[in-house]
Amino acid sequence: MKKELIEKAYELAKERYAAIGVDTDAAMETLQKVQLSLHCWQADDVNGFEDAGALTGGIQATGNYPGRARNIEELRDDIKMATSLIPGKHRLSLHASYADFRETGVVDRDQLEPKHFESWIQWAAENGMKLDFNSTSFSHPKSEDLTLASPKEDIRKFWVEHTKRCRAIAEEMGRRQGDPAILNIWVHDGSKDITVNRMAYRANLKRSLDEILETKYENMKDCVESKVFGIGLESYTVGSNDFYIAYAAQNGKIVTLDTGHFHPTESIADKMSSLLLFTPEVMLHVSRPVRWDSDHVTIINDETLDLTKEIVRCDALDKVHIGLDYFEASINRIGAYVIGARATQKCLLQALLEPLTTLREYEAEGKGFERLALLEECKSLPWNAVWDMFCLKNNVPVGESFIAEVQKYEAEVTSKRN
Repeated sequence: MKKELIEKAYELAKERYAAIGVDTDAAMETLQKVQLSLHCWQADDVNGFEDAGALTGGIQATGNYPGRARNIEELRDDIKMATSLIPGKHRLSLHASYADFRETGVVDRDQLEPKHFESWIQWAAENGMKLDFNSTSFSHPKSEDLTLASPKEDIRKFWVEHTKRCRAIAEEMGRRQGDPAILNIWVHDGSKDITVNRMAYRANLKRSLDEILETKYENMKDCVESKVFGIGLESYTVGSNDFYIAYAAQNGKIVTLDTGHFHPTESIADKMSSLLLFTPEVMLHVSRPVRWDSDHVTIINDETLDLTKEIVRCDALDKVHIGLDYFEASINRIGAYVIGARATQKCLLQALLEPLTTLREYEAEGKGFERLALLEECKSLPWNAVWDMFCLKNNVPVGESFIAEVQKYEAEVTSKRN
């Protein structure tokens, strides 16, 4: 798309938005500051570098599109390619199963140290990225139906030690990058069939978390993540939403809301204002559940739009961390990265372009017709022209032109992987 056409379209959009009291330049400046936390596991189907075998814990990546990243170099190349097509500066979220053992030798998860992620810390600094981190309880010989909630003390202690070490690694990441690393704790613990011991398992999980979080750190932030159910764990999940909200509120921790971890009719957007009143911040894992936690690529849909609008309406961009969490193996993986990240940013931009002052004036005055009419008209305003200008300013492909870049990378790089 020609630069002059993009600029001309933007000037018209700017004028149109100004007529309803919206500053498009300010909206772009705000969007520029929002850093998504990109998930490293999209490029390799959550395999990691441990050679641990099949995915467990209800985790699965569907599809077998050619070109999966097979090692740390390919994974990093793919991430760099994806970020070159996404406007702005973003973070990278690592799982503990992505340790670099090339210089240190392989260790088990309860022996992980910051040195096993040293190359990641250096690589991220060299590429202008900051890191977030995740403990990894699945796909391991000790990944039984219960980990932190296990009644087997040796199993429970193993995962407690693993998670303690993950916090220490996140602390080192945050210290080195001068910005706290987010450490997300999610365990798959649950039961396929009816359990008669709910209380005991939840008491174990609480005890484990208390032990894990005993050490205070300054350069990392703790998040706890719930889920309704997982494959093979349909009847009971120890770390339910109720459990983690209560735990986080009582202990001043961050709740992670994964958009696929709730019943299909639940509104994640509606949860934001409640959580922000009782917990310090909120972490989001944005994906697209299709009937269950299927982890389809994020797109512009009502759920994502509602969520981003609620963040802006709550004036909470500085309190909400937005991460992506899907693993799509049925299409080009780099393309999936780019589609999901850009879609999330597009939703955020539309949220930032709402004439919120006018809408709230209408609501305060009881003018329901006027409020609804303006909300509907906003849907057809030229936000896409503002988006195109945002991409142009960030020197990334405008519009659908990124498709050709992904195709070129596939032809030259990923298609040559066996």
